[in-house]
Amino acid sequence: MKATEGQSPVNRHDFANGAELAEALARTVADALATAIAARGQATLAVSGGSTPKRFFEALSQQPIDWEQVAITLIDERLVPADHERSNHRLANEHLLKDLAAKARFVPLYSDAADAEQAADVAAARIDGLGLPLDVAILGMGTDGHTASFFPHGSTLDLATDPACPHSVIAIEAPGAGEPRLTLTLPRIVEAGLLLLHIEGAEKQAVLEKALEQGPADEMPVRAVLRGASKPLEIYWAP
Repeated sequence: MKATEGQSPVNRHDFANGAELAEALARTVADALATAIAARGQATLAVSGGSTPKRFFEALSQQPIDWEQVAITLIDERLVPADHERSNHRLANEHLLKDLAAKARFVPLYSDAADAEQAADVAAARIDGLGLPLDVAILGMGTDGHTASFFPHGSTLDLATDPACPHSVIAIEAPGAGEPRLTLTLPRIVEAGLLLLHIEGAEKQAVLEKALEQGPADEMPVRAVLRGASKPLEIYWAP
């Protein structure tokens, strides 16, 4: 897939269905993690929430790598406890942190802090403590063009998507976000050794095609990633 002027290159991987995508993406991620473990003795992975990655999480949890050396965190999180039905932490617990992957170390973004800004500071310290850059970061995308918690009209969107943002995690609120959220910032995302976008369905395909066109990033914040990545973005799509 050819990127428009001002965008980083993208590589497109299309599959017949979500099951095939999940298995292929799981193998790709597992190979990247295994390579990092072989090189440094450890690996880091940041995953996204939502309904789309569930099948991929299940497939990844079965991959035979040295999970004891893997730290898993989140691209973004709602400011809700880990047992809340809308928690990405809960989603990871139920679909990823099990079977072989149960041995991985999970690093949450949420904490019972006094306010969102303090929670962001706590989360940023945790992320910085992992050792950066992350080895693998997997993004999703909403039909409004958001990715991570980079929502249109987000309260801190300009800072979150600033390539020079000094923070690893910030708090953000937006009309389409529901609860206040914590999100990894653009620099932490695009510097990952392997950066992937996992989307499914014709509607998100159309959103992606629009995002690849010229236009303001605050209208479709996924454009900040498409334009800010230092290496090709690997796009995994199925109908």
